[in-house]
Amino acid sequence: MSTTFMIAITAGVICGIVVAAYFIAIDQTKPVTATNGAWAAPPVRTTWLKQLEVLARPLASRMPAHATGPLRQKLSRAGDPGNLTPAGFQAVRYSVAALFAVAGLTIGLLLRLSIPPLLLAPAGGAVAAFVGYLAPSLWLNQRISQRRRQIERSLAEATDLLTLVVESGMSLDEGLLSITERFHNALGDEIGKVLREIRLGRPRMTALEHMAETTGVADLHHLVESIVQSDQMGVPIARLLRVQATEMRRRQRQTAQERAAQASSRMVFPMVGCIFPVLWIVLLGPAIIQIVKSLH
Repeated sequence: MSTTFMIAITAGVICGIVVAAYFIAIDQTKPVTATNGAWAAPPVRTTWLKQLEVLARPLASRMPAHATGPLRQKLSRAGDPGNLTPAGFQAVRYSVAALFAVAGLTIGLLLRLSIPPLLLAPAGGAVAAFVGYLAPSLWLNQRISQRRRQIERSLAEATDLLTLVVESGMSLDEGLLSITERFHNALGDEIGKVLREIRLGRPRMTALEHMAETTGVADLHHLVESIVQSDQMGVPIARLLRVQATEMRRRQRQTAQERAAQASSRMVFPMVGCIFPVLWIVLLGPAIIQIVKSLH
């Protein structure tokens, strides 16, 4: 056991050294700018995600353009976690895959099965590396779904607040600002991005349309389309917002009723798999015991 453990530790250390040496080699190949004797500013401290992004930039730069665009859109829909770019996300995937490969290799060497360790360890490392490479993508999709649900749950209430603010005589920008002050979630973050873009000179309607396309929420897209149409045709926006808020409430109520109707059918499988077997054991168990005793 001690020999196998030492082999596993040695293999893990060797894999870690190879991965670290690879990233260090990439870092050393970066061009160094000459300062001509002038004073150079001290380097800015960056997070480990940004360091991984810099180290894996040569690998991520080989990504095709048709893959970089959708990945950037997914990161934007996920709220730009850690301010990651597509290169940074790819760096995270490679790093997690390397760590999982080392762990899978070590576990394959430590397990005592009928398969020889020299075959089990590489297979375990390959499977673990594949799982580690897919794990960040699964986490990203889960984060996108979570932010989308937050926006859908808060949109009707935010529309009501925006309607009240506009009906009181305030501007649309002030209504959007009140939403960011009231909602500290994904919807507030997206509205905050819109306000920052407007301050930087981007047209208001263009910023709103970009937000609707980025989030991918159907109700938000309908709301932005209504606001754009009211601005183009000169329709009072307060009345339109009131209609949109009422329609959102109706859709939410309809969705809740559909989920409630599906609850009975979804409860069948837990009942059949968990409750009924225990119930039959309790009811028929004593009778079966008596029958067995009588037969003996």
